[in-house]
Amino acid sequence: MDPMPEERTAEPLTQYVQRVAGRVRAFDRRHPLLWDLALTGFWLTAALIDYVGGGWESVARNKDVPDGLLLTLSLGLTIPLLWRRTRPRAALLAMAPMAFANAYTGAVLQAALLQLVLIYNIALRLPLRTLWWTTLLVIAPQFVTVARHPRGSWDQQVVPALMSTALVAVLGMAVRTRRDYTEALEDRARRLETERDQQARLAAAAERARIAREMHDIIGHNLSVITGLADGGRYAAAKSPDRAAQALDAIATTSRLALTELRRLLDVLREEDRPAADLTPQPALTDLDQLIDGVRKAGLPVSTTVHGTPAITPGRQLTVYRVIQEALTNTLKHAGPGATSQIEMSYDNGGAVTVTVTDTGRGGDTDGTGGRGLHGMRERTALYGGTLEAGPLPEGGWCVRLHLPEETPQ
Repeated sequence: MDPMPEERTAEPLTQYVQRVAGRVRAFDRRHPLLWDLALTGFWLTAALIDYVGGGWESVARNKDVPDGLLLTLSLGLTIPLLWRRTRPRAALLAMAPMAFANAYTGAVLQAALLQLVLIYNIALRLPLRTLWWTTLLVIAPQFVTVARHPRGSWDQQVVPALMSTALVAVLGMAVRTRRDYTEALEDRARRLETERDQQARLAAAAERARIAREMHDIIGHNLSVITGLADGGRYAAAKSPDRAAQALDAIATTSRLALTELRRLLDVLREEDRPAADLTPQPALTDLDQLIDGVRKAGLPVSTTVHGTPAITPGRQLTVYRVIQEALTNTLKHAGPGATSQIEMSYDNGGAVTVTVTDTGRGGDTDGTGGRGLHGMRERTALYGGTLEAGPLPEGGWCVRLHLPEETPQ
């Protein structure tokens, strides 16, 4: 077996940068307005310094622009940045008149480049088709500058602005793609975690139901047999001590069998490292004779008829065993005195099984839906795509019919 690859760890500097970036993003999520005010204030201060210090004159095409107009342009090209994340289109439209006035007058304030910040946010947050007209809106003032205040060839003035706008737009789309990919991974991780928890809950519920069925089959049947034997032994104690002793021996045997099955079931719950399939109580068809003998000792005459040779898997054998066990247990509980039971089993070469258990008693629930036992029988039968019918017979008595279809080859 190949050795497990070593887990790669980031460089200390990279980890530090990631931690700092994570803290900045977390602070921004908690206080978005504060961050927007800080960024807008920074660029507003830079624009005012450019205006007051006269730095704008070094690139201006016209140095005779009135001071009031210069101040208005400086404010109009920076303050809309406050809405760069919430309403970037509206902020760009608010900047557009100032950008055209800046180009028309020849002031050529560098604050006009802040429109690229809005282009970045549009590419990051809005539909990409918005970039077409917003890019034209940003480039258009360059043509005004070329027309009003030419300096060199037009391509030397327009192409750099177009390339800068395209580069910022591509950067915004790249960050957007990365962000969407990260969010998709996080969403997938959350869904997988939710599915894992759901699967764990479903598995726990299925295991509880399985244990409940096993406990019901083990305890319910054996206690019914023990109760029948105890009643018979009590009546026989006065007239036939030998029969009473036989009843007590049968009670002891049945109790030991029940305890053995319970211990095996509890071992499954205690020993998680061992496969459950190896420890789960799994009676087979070979145990049917012992089951039927115990029911007979409890006072219920049972006759059996078998057609064909059983050749089915252990899981199907367990289903057949448990259904017969539950049917006989219900007969002991509800059939009343003097009842008899008949078991007919038919096996096909393809693995199909049909089991019919009838009795001559007075029956139990008339709709066949009451109690955990019938519900458990139907669950077991459904595992193999079979059908189970339970209900009263027209001539009196009760019938349980199980059919498992042929086993599909895997």
